Formats: sequence, structure tokens, C-alpha cells
Amino acid sequence: MTIQVGDSVPACKLKTMGAEGPVDITTAEIFDGKKVVLFAVPGAFTPGCSMTHLPGYVVNADKIKAAGVDTIVCMAVNDAFVMGAWGKAQNAEEILMLADGNVELTKALGLELDGSGFGLGTRSQRFAMIVEDGKVTQLNVETGPGVDVSSAETIMQSL
Repeated sequence: MTIQVGDSVPACKLKTMGAEGPVDITTAEIFDGKKVVLFAVPGAFTPGCSMTHLPGYVVNADKIKAAGVDTIVCMAVNDAFVMGAWGKAQNAEEILMLADGNVELTKALGLELDGSGFGLGTRSQRFAMIVEDGKVTQLNVETGPGVDVSSAETIMQSL
């Protein structure tokens, strides 16, 4: 079952890169008491994700935060090392690069994608959501290829 507007983000433990290496981070730490924009991509360093999706959030990070967002999160089913390297390569200092390496949150949200035909295994669908104090207030899932409803520009219209 796919998460819906009004639902709480499920409790999960994920990873992000710290100064000394991968660090555990919970969904409670990310979402509780905050307004968060989370967007998910099928994979770090992939063409659409690197040329369009993440760059839109990097360029608009100040505007998104000025609209009352505490944290912008980019999530992918990759490991924390890959997400950290991708964030550095994309100058994404204002974005929390979140690794869902075990597909825990993606599956809990019901937003997994079978990428096995491309040799990718289980990945996340491309989506974006606004979460306020742990509850989903906006959910935009891409229904086809490309970056449209989950783009930074589209999400900014909902803030």
C-alpha cells in the first residue's frame, strides 16, 4: 500500500555520511517537529537524476528554505558512500543526502520500483513529498519517465 497524504512517515533507520563515515539517522530525527521536503530518485549518478532532478533542488535550496522548509532531503536506494560522493559532486551542501540502502523506507512507503530489467534491482520510484511534523501533506509520484511532478519547481508551488 502506498503512503497517502495525511499518513505518518513510517519509523525507519537509514544512513547518511558523517565526517567519519556512514551515520545512522532515523525518520523521527529527520521529520519530527520539522517541515521537510523529501525527493527520491531511482539512483545516484544516473542521467535524469544528475542532470535534472538533484540540480533543481540544489539551485532552489535557498528559496525552498525561505518558504519555511527546515530540511531538504534527497533519498536513493544506494549506500551512504555513494550518496555522499554524489552530493559532493553536485555541490549539494544544503541537502541531506539520505541512503536507503536496504530499501527499508522506500518499501515502507510503498514506492519501490523493480529496476531489475536494467540491472538495478529494487529501487525507489521518482517522487517528492512535503512532510510536516512527521505527516505527509503533499505527495507527488512520477507516473512515467522524466522529472515533472517531483521537480523542485513543482514542489515550490505547493509550499
